Amino acid sequence: MKNKLDRKSDAQQLNRRRFLQHSAAAGALTFASKQEASSAQPGAPSNMPPTRFMQMQKDSGALDLSPAKWIWYPSRRCLQNTFVLFRKEIDFAFVPRIAVGWVLADSRYELLVNRKRICFGPAPCDPRWLEADPIDITAALRPGKNVIAAKVLFYGQGDGTSPLGKPGFIFSLRTNTEEEGSQIIASESTWLAHLARAWRPGHYKRWYLRALQEEFDARLYPYGWDQPDFSPNEDWLPAMELDCPADRPAVCSSYPEYMLEMQGDRNECRLRPRSVPMMREYDIQAEKLTESCWIDWKRTPEEYFECLPPDSFDVDRTPCAEAVQEGEWRVLLDGRRGAVLTFELAEQVVGWPYFTIDAPVGAVVEMLVHEAHEPGGPALINSHFHSWTRFICRQGENQFAPFDFESMRWIQLHIHGASGEARIRRVGVRRRIYPWLNQPQIQCGDASLQRLFDASVNTLNNCAQETLVDGMARERQQYSGDCGHQLHALYFTFGETRQPARYLKTFSQGMTKDGYFLDCWPAYDRLARLMERQLNLTKWGPILDHGVGFNFDCYYHYLYTGDLTALNEPYPRLLRFAEYLQSIINDEGLLPVENLGIPSVWIDHNAYRLPRHKQCAFNLYAAAMFTHALAPICRAYHDEKLSDHYANLGAKLLNAVNRKFWDASRGLYINNLPWIQEEKSMRLCDRSLATAVCFDQCPGGNINAAVRALAECPPEMGLSYPANAGWRLWALGKAGRADVIVSDLRSRWATMDSVTLNNTLQEDWTAPKDSGSQWSHCPVAPLYVLYMNLAGIRPLEPGFTRCEIRPQLADLGDLKLAAQTVRGPIQFQAAGKLGDREISISLPEEIQGELALPKNETIDLQAINSKRNTALQYYKLPAGFTKIRVRYV
Repeated sequence: MKNKLDRKSDAQQLNRRRFLQHSAAAGALTFASKQEASSAQPGAPSNMPPTRFMQMQKDSGALDLSPAKWIWYPSRRCLQNTFVLFRKEIDFAFVPRIAVGWVLADSRYELLVNRKRICFGPAPCDPRWLEADPIDITAALRPGKNVIAAKVLFYGQGDGTSPLGKPGFIFSLRTNTEEEGSQIIASESTWLAHLARAWRPGHYKRWYLRALQEEFDARLYPYGWDQPDFSPNEDWLPAMELDCPADRPAVCSSYPEYMLEMQGDRNECRLRPRSVPMMREYDIQAEKLTESCWIDWKRTPEEYFECLPPDSFDVDRTPCAEAVQEGEWRVLLDGRRGAVLTFELAEQVVGWPYFTIDAPVGAVVEMLVHEAHEPGGPALINSHFHSWTRFICRQGENQFAPFDFESMRWIQLHIHGASGEARIRRVGVRRRIYPWLNQPQIQCGDASLQRLFDASVNTLNNCAQETLVDGMARERQQYSGDCGHQLHALYFTFGETRQPARYLKTFSQGMTKDGYFLDCWPAYDRLARLMERQLNLTKWGPILDHGVGFNFDCYYHYLYTGDLTALNEPYPRLLRFAEYLQSIINDEGLLPVENLGIPSVWIDHNAYRLPRHKQCAFNLYAAAMFTHALAPICRAYHDEKLSDHYANLGAKLLNAVNRKFWDASRGLYINNLPWIQEEKSMRLCDRSLATAVCFDQCPGGNINAAVRALAECPPEMGLSYPANAGWRLWALGKAGRADVIVSDLRSRWATMDSVTLNNTLQEDWTAPKDSGSQWSHCPVAPLYVLYMNLAGIRPLEPGFTRCEIRPQLADLGDLKLAAQTVRGPIQFQAAGKLGDREISISLPEEIQGELALPKNETIDLQAINSKRNTALQYYKLPAGFTKIRVRYV
């Protein structure tokens, strides 16, 4: 029987749920019309019925934070990398039962309540459709005086996570107490703003895709500003309200943007609620101090970090750090040399590195981070896109961490600029990862493959966060194409659908007026490339093949989830992109890959010797897109004429490819067939052959030569880099060559240095340490191939209402996994060896399953007719648990 406290707790939870249901998204301020917003008063309760709010959310997804105001520091110009501190004191006679709301800044914020960190945001967004973050600060409030504090950074320069914008901060909180009812606390001119000179406004950019090169002077920081007992001085001014509606992003304000002179269109731009959960954060400690040394400077450290002049210092390998106790080190600074301490983590992670130091006032610490370092190698690990932050110590204890997050396995402290003792402790990282719905369930009897699958999962933790990026240590921007393949792993491994749905929306927003996608949107990269391409200053234009891949991303999302609403925003943009592709088809009936003007065709780094060799692969890819992705999407929207049109267009494109690149005598697509006499040798690529096998494009179904080339990798065949290597494995899986897949995973993938050292997957097949190489990229092919080709699980109808399971385990012994679907997990387990194997499958009730096996294997299940693959026999899988013995006939 429950006691009184239990019953009271249950009642409080029920009230809390009801209140949350009556509030927006995570229980924050309601959506409101313009008329309602104008009549709302600060502190007044909202009267919008929950049913009306839910309908408005469903209809538009727009968010109105009225009566809150966009605010900024009183000014008429804001330099790049400017930090502003905002604070608001509030008194509560009674602690609110619930305090929920929204917060948003352009460009980034950290929200604190009574000095407690609440969250960091927002997620990378298109500046026209910023997403506000839902907050719940109930647990941080107390009776009496409270302080809501926000540390806000305006980038002012393009970043891999922020294309552009205008400065601004907006906050809205609704509280509810039994005694006082509901009230709204909103940002407006009674908030205080402080121009934080601990970070120098206008500080220079780190590199092309990182806006902030952070330098923080603790001597100038108003410590305690985020606590109730702080007394603001004359440097704290009433915040300036911006001329920007509370349902529009800051780019729509009239605040002058002196760098680009831009102005958002209020008819187009809208605020939106965040569509994925807030990130999960937790602390991990550095594994050890790996090495320490002294730096004798020939040039000043400031000049070195600014300009990297050669021969700037000599290295003395004598250890500079002495262990005082576990986790604490002492350094005796001499005022002349720099002390270098290099720490390593157990694996590569993404988050905020931190350390605590007691040092003389004015001591300077550059904290450098790196993905891969060789102990005894470079004394300073400043070889990775200028990944350092500078801190200047105040007297006494300093707890330092950068404002923005990093990706690293190595943390290095370079301490200089003072004489006396310095003590260093608590070195670690506050890691950030996505709050997955399900944890991975993979058990493999092969230890090297288990380690590979674990590294793939950790790689996803690093690259699949609020956006789906290539690598967090370099670009932090999302792509389709090679990077879009990680979506398959998200569906199967975690059962995650919210993150992919957000990806479809945000990527599609980067559509140009000409009809192609800014293929790493929302990020600065392709905006800069537009002007560079106009002057022929770069080969990197917006990548058309990533737009092709995005069509597949949209189709696969529908196939995995059955959710067509996630495609509502991208769908018209897919059609516009298709029109663009049609407009550039040449007289041969093919899409060109050269002389395209602003856009470009990439396909891959490694597989092609000449740009024209990409035409075969690109056109096979586009033909498959029209027929197997866009046409089915049109059909799902009941646009039958468009579906037929694009299916026919795909067939015409394929015929044109066959005329130019198919060699019937060899049974192969040859990349340079039209120029083979000129070039004196034949060139193949894994991408063309794999695409043709995967989508049944070889004339007459003649795939034998293509499969043989994909299995044997002859020297004339170019091979893709890891993020695109999944194409070859997919094709081999379709052709029944799991033996090659398993061998490839063992020999090429599991032996990667990043797998064994960082528990991640690297960008290229070789990755030097102490370089710009990406050691945690996004080539998670081992993970999605495990589900799609080895366990052989794939949906046949949208929403996984019907699926195929075609196990191909080659010489693998024990394997156990759970493939997550929107209808529940498919449990798969196999034991034994090829020719005599026991397989157990547990299928959710709502899924109609079909088991596909080679005809030389026999089982005791009901056979069914299917023409999908005539080399296989299909069997009906009953719902629930099934155990079968698979033997050779």
